[in-house]
Amino acid sequence: QIDVFLARSLLEKLYLFQYPIRPASMTYDDVTHLSAKIKPKQQKVELEMAIDTLNPNYCRSKGEQIALNVDGTCTDETSTYSSKLMDKQTFCSSQAASNVSRYAAAVYKKGELHLTPLHGILQLRPSFTYLDKADAKHREREAANEGGDSSQDEAEDDVKQITVRFSRPETEQARQRRVQSYEFLQKRQAEEHWVHLHYYGLKDSRSEHERQYLFSQGHGLAENTELIKSPSEYLMMLMPPSVEEENDKPMAPSNVLSMAQLRTLPLADQIKILMKNVKVMPFANLMSLLGSGTDSTAVLRCIQQVAMLVQGNWVVKSDVLYPKDTSSPHSGVPAEVLCRGRDFVMWKFTQDRWVVRKEVATVTKLCPEDVKDFLEHMSVARINKGWEFMLPYDEDFVKKHPDIVQRQHMLWMGIQAKLEKVYNLLKEHLTPKKQEAQSAHPLLVSGEQRVNMAKAKVKQNYGQLEKEFQKQKAEMKSNDTSAKMDVSSIRIKEEPVSDEEPMDTSAYEGMNNGVVNGLHAEEDSTDSLNDRLPGGCIDRVAQELKAFVSSTFKKQFVLTLSELKRLFNLHLASLPPGHTLFSGISDKMLQDMVLDTGCKQILVPFPPQTAASPDELKVYALWEAGDTYDQHRQVLLEIFSKNYRVRRNVIQNQLSQECGEDLNKQEVDRVLKDCCVSYGGMWYLKGTVQS
Repeated sequence: QIDVFLARSLLEKLYLFQYPIRPASMTYDDVTHLSAKIKPKQQKVELEMAIDTLNPNYCRSKGEQIALNVDGTCTDETSTYSSKLMDKQTFCSSQAASNVSRYAAAVYKKGELHLTPLHGILQLRPSFTYLDKADAKHREREAANEGGDSSQDEAEDDVKQITVRFSRPETEQARQRRVQSYEFLQKRQAEEHWVHLHYYGLKDSRSEHERQYLFSQGHGLAENTELIKSPSEYLMMLMPPSVEEENDKPMAPSNVLSMAQLRTLPLADQIKILMKNVKVMPFANLMSLLGSGTDSTAVLRCIQQVAMLVQGNWVVKSDVLYPKDTSSPHSGVPAEVLCRGRDFVMWKFTQDRWVVRKEVATVTKLCPEDVKDFLEHMSVARINKGWEFMLPYDEDFVKKHPDIVQRQHMLWMGIQAKLEKVYNLLKEHLTPKKQEAQSAHPLLVSGEQRVNMAKAKVKQNYGQLEKEFQKQKAEMKSNDTSAKMDVSSIRIKEEPVSDEEPMDTSAYEGMNNGVVNGLHAEEDSTDSLNDRLPGGCIDRVAQELKAFVSSTFKKQFVLTLSELKRLFNLHLASLPPGHTLFSGISDKMLQDMVLDTGCKQILVPFPPQTAASPDELKVYALWEAGDTYDQHRQVLLEIFSKNYRVRRNVIQNQLSQECGEDLNKQEVDRVLKDCCVSYGGMWYLKGTVQS
């Protein structure tokens, strides 16, 4: 057994210096230490040690060259090497360990072990600041050489322009960032003054005296109470819990948490942090992150406190992302309004996999940046389609936990009622999609399957349409003159259905009108439209089609054939079964009607490598709308008939030249909004931007 004593005399004063491996020309003895200084708060030490220039391992020519580079040819008090030879080396310290409370210096004497806790462990490394000084001298010499040839400009150098800036009041958040910045910390460290020390050699009497403080001054038990502990307390002192070191670990960003740290938290906090960072997650992924052995029932109970079920996946609640008394970083809107807007987006995704950003902005009345944040939390943007929910429908979870699904459905019903009151939702916003879209994730349907499904629907409803046709035919026989009406204003497709492909409306399978794009699709049917419709009905079809085309172009001004067909399909979907437009409208009839309503085709010079379809290459524009901007739009369309994309300043200059007036920004914006879209700093006609 060895008695252990705790020495307190040098408490918070004892440092351990770790010297580097010394070169052959340097010895760490009493003579080599020339000077020392310390910054106590930073525990930073600088030692200046002599180099033995007479040692055979010392390269004298190299030492002279270094001294010449640092000090130059002149020697004064500011010279680093007064002997014109590198005869000393500076060592600078760094902390070897951030927590030295476990380390002590021990002295063994006469069967007793005396321990003195260390206040710091410093590693000494060579400092090469003299190289920076040599570089500064070199730059000064170069500047002096260049400045000698421009002495005639010295009078002009006395006059300098001064820029005066007024700083804005610093916010608390900005002050915290500045205080934590590297530049500020470096400045704080540089402000601490050096404390110069005196070095005493190993055999010096002062060193002998100080060395006695390494022994405990009194051997009584009263002065060593720290060592009188129970076995458990003693073990705790030897191996303290790791929590004590948390403050000494490198500072991580506030939004970063390691998995090891995460798993030390309660289960509810783990789930909240994960959902707040990921925002959308399947239940299986959440269980894998929480580690093996976690009770799924407990997880289900906790997840419902911080997330809502959307398409079988869990989406973090809005009030978790936007706590009370916070506001939008973009618009300053309070958290309560943001939560309502985000709840509307989540509710829309419970109805369908697709959400249109414009619809969300119209209903919620929030700024585009906030709406984009909502959508990016849970969906992915698809070009020309909208925003699609980012995860597939989790059918496994829905089948395994029907009780959770039912409870979440009831919660969504309550949220829907609140949203309906707040936003005054219209009927189309509240009408849910097909039940299949809610109960199972959408299936991919090939084109051939769509055609077969459409044909089956046509055959089911053909009987009803045939009766209506016979009734109209009987009415027309009583008035022969009406059958001889002039139909020269519209050209009717007389080819068989198979000769010219009708517009694709298979995406609108829910229409119970019995026809695909208004055409009867029996395989054995080759009757033309003229044979099926009497003259009066043809005239009504032309009027309805002309009204649709005219109203559409007065709203849009510029449309590609592809976009026009899409809008026409939407229009058909809104019509009741048996409407006259279901009589059959081909692509050629639609294009002829566009030209008949005063529109013109714009031959846009698309790039040769374009991937656009033929329908997307056909661009039509309303030439005369009857307002004061007709001339401006015509000039703009002429520009795009020669250029695929144009910069704004070119458009503005051309409008000013052709219209003979200086247009203000609002007028130019109005014309551009009618016909163009901006992308990447360039302007394109609507529908012509290629991704």
